[in-house]
Amino acid sequence: MKLPAFPKMQKIIVDGIKGFERDGRAVHYYEQFKALRAKFEYQLDIKKCKVVAVTSAIAEEGKTSICANLATNLASAGRKKVLAIDADLRKSDLARYWKVSAHPGLTDYLSGLVSLETVVRRPTEKLYFIAGGERIAEASDLLSGEKFRSFLKEMRSHFDVILLDTPPIIPVADTMTLRDQIDAFIFIFRIGFTPYTMLRQAVEDIEKEKVMGVVLNYVDPQRQKYYRQYYGKYYHKELA
Repeated sequence: MKLPAFPKMQKIIVDGIKGFERDGRAVHYYEQFKALRAKFEYQLDIKKCKVVAVTSAIAEEGKTSICANLATNLASAGRKKVLAIDADLRKSDLARYWKVSAHPGLTDYLSGLVSLETVVRRPTEKLYFIAGGERIAEASDLLSGEKFRSFLKEMRSHFDVILLDTPPIIPVADTMTLRDQIDAFIFIFRIGFTPYTMLRQAVEDIEKEKVMGVVLNYVDPQRQKYYRQYYGKYYHKELA
């Protein structure tokens, strides 16, 4: 699955959608997310997927930002009932993209402190969201527990698409504990930052059959055509 490449620019918030500033002007890359959404929805339909994790090989690749924007774009299209879940429980950063509190959240529910109804919120009219909650070190224990399995099973019955922002694969084991509960993975790959060998290792750890696609992030706009041609062939050869 070939996915759009996103440019390296200074991030700003524009009408609730992530945008960028270049040469003093607000530049929407909303069209890139429309293209990503279209390809993503197509893959959902043909692969019969419902629960998709957005992840990366290592930290600081931009997965949380892209997860937030993809969820917002899917919900605004109005064709699917969308739930975004912050499953990166060591950081719980997803809430800040909609300017809502991370508490109460998933860790609070899984720990038995609050009800499920308490943690499901709506940052926009058409988008449902569950924040991470209190940051914890033993995240993999909660995510591999029976309560999380039951929770995710229940969410499947209520939503058309469930997007999870999950921790990077290589530094911690949290995402690996979720592997059998996830239908597909989208990898975010930060150009010029993450060695390709790390991406390849992370994909192999997850198993290539579960990888829906790779999104190139922090692309130099002047070299975008080059990235598409070179990396597109490279991924097709090495990851397909």
